[in-house]
Amino acid sequence: MERKFYFYTDQMTVGYGGRPLIKNIRMEVEKGEILTLIGPNGAGKSTIFKSITRQLAILGGSVWVDGQEMNQMSGKELARKQAVVLTGRMETEYMTCGEVVASGRYPYTGWLGIPGKEDLEKVDEALSLVSGEELKERDFSAISDGQRQKILLARAICQEPELLVLDEPTSFLDVRHKLELLEILKKLVQERNVAVLMSLHELDLAERISDYVLCAENGTIGRAGTPSEVFERDYIAKLYGIERGSYLTSLGFPELPKVDGTPKVFVIGGMGSGIPVYHALNRAGIPFAAGVIHENDMEYQTVEALAAEVIPEIPFEPVGERAFLRAKELLESCEAVLCPLKIFGTMNERNRELLRIGTGLGKLRQINLDKSDSGDILIYK
Repeated sequence: MERKFYFYTDQMTVGYGGRPLIKNIRMEVEKGEILTLIGPNGAGKSTIFKSITRQLAILGGSVWVDGQEMNQMSGKELARKQAVVLTGRMETEYMTCGEVVASGRYPYTGWLGIPGKEDLEKVDEALSLVSGEELKERDFSAISDGQRQKILLARAICQEPELLVLDEPTSFLDVRHKLELLEILKKLVQERNVAVLMSLHELDLAERISDYVLCAENGTIGRAGTPSEVFERDYIAKLYGIERGSYLTSLGFPELPKVDGTPKVFVIGGMGSGIPVYHALNRAGIPFAAGVIHENDMEYQTVEALAAEVIPEIPFEPVGERAFLRAKELLESCEAVLCPLKIFGTMNERNRELLRIGTGLGKLRQINLDKSDSGDILIYK
């Protein structure tokens, strides 16, 4: 079925002072979808958003909203279709949060701008949607950044838009308020069929909430598609210029570079048990090896990124002789053996044998991730 886009750009070029920064931009989003723009700092994400919200004049191409070219729409006409939440702290003087939210009704109020009964009901409705009712009478300048973002989103909701544009809406927010914000956006998409167009720095959030993703890259739009099509490890590393460390596609976040050197510790992990140990060893600057880990194990990408050497096994197959012998060789060469793995079965029975070998050699150490009196992580003793 052919997709019907509520918002799209056609060969749009954006920049400053008549000088193009990004050319031939094609952005498309349907109602009931979230489209997210990602890319490194300086790639032009904010310039794109300022251009599609008419804060900057586009240098070429066109922008379309609900079948109309944006440049042909009046300010009030556009405001009834599109609401905007941009990066930056809004400064107000002597305005309550309720008054800030009510300012979102300006496309519907008369020339005096006085809200009527229906407008005030919409204010309460928007505050309720963002769980901000208790903030209504508070001074907007006196609340926290997370609360401010809630109020600004409520103001946008008050416009009753069919398209919501947000430029890095999670900036200045702690984890709790980021999750609350994204939950509200999901509710708007699912319950009100709103189209959402936003930019994000947090790749893990972009991967989880987006229906489609665009990448600002080298003066143009690079890869575009679903999260599974865009968030591929080598591509993300190239996009962000990650030369040391790596990006873990299964987890949606970057990992620190591995510690170089001959492994000193052998870790018998798997089923997620080894992840805190791998991170602790990495932070302590201790090179380590690990195995045998199946390639479909939940911790495989983490250990592959952090271990000096990892001994893999193909998915859904018992640990084979070749992998076992290489793991045994590495274990015997290490100073210590750690075994966070507690459950052994048909697929990883040979790892139990590795544990017996490590114990027999007197190399098995107790894992201790608690802090010592000096504040250092002991890791093992």
